[in-house]
Amino acid sequence: MKRYLRVLILFWSTAITAELEYRLNFIVATFTSSVNLAGSIFSLFLFYRTGYTFSGWNWQEATIVLGIFTLLQGFSATFLIPNLNRIVRQVEEGTLDFVILKPISSQFWLSTRSISLWGLPDLLFGVILILYAGKGLGLGMKDYLASAVPIIFGFIILYNIWFILGATSIWFVRIYNVTEVLRGFLEGGRFPMVAYPAVYRFFFTFIIPVAFLTTIPAEAMLSRSEVPWVIGSGVLAIGLLAFSSYFWRFALRFYTSASS
Repeated sequence: MKRYLRVLILFWSTAITAELEYRLNFIVATFTSSVNLAGSIFSLFLFYRTGYTFSGWNWQEATIVLGIFTLLQGFSATFLIPNLNRIVRQVEEGTLDFVILKPISSQFWLSTRSISLWGLPDLLFGVILILYAGKGLGLGMKDYLASAVPIIFGFIILYNIWFILGATSIWFVRIYNVTEVLRGFLEGGRFPMVAYPAVYRFFFTFIIPVAFLTTIPAEAMLSRSEVPWVIGSGVLAIGLLAFSSYFWRFALRFYTSASS
């Protein structure tokens, strides 16, 4: 574990040093995140401007869901996209050979090799949205801590979905269209699940687990989440983590290296 921690520190320190060579990108990323956030808030406002509310969700409560969704966007931009999108290129170019030969878990290497600072604005804006809505609802530290575990489970679930899709590039090589479709589905997490018809709620819960990413953590923060759903979120996160590790090892059996 200590060896992996030292490697992780080395990975991230070198990645941050490289990212800081283009500091103007941070300003651009902040502006882009601000525009996207403004668009998301405006979309939510369109539902509530006439007094309409999602069943059981007032404006502040729906804003918490949007804040958690923004956190997930920041997490993706900071940790997932810089790493997992490279799997496709490494398979295409044959540089995955060098990763597999290293005396370290190839899944760990591929998942943590890089980090991007340009996702930090979304992480910050997500926290601000949650605190803004929480202040209006009178939430305390206990409420925020109650949602910490479901949010972490959401991060793990999102990571594993991305990694499993990335692993399929060993067969299909170009999977950019698939990842874009996944992003489209994940956009459903901007709003509480009650905003959708029953068929869509079933799909976003049991097929593409969007509900476990945003709505269930928000319900935990609002002290109205049922324990079985939180437990189910943990089981799903751990199950996907185990499956992604197995699936990656299975996929490597079909990888034909650049030298073979």
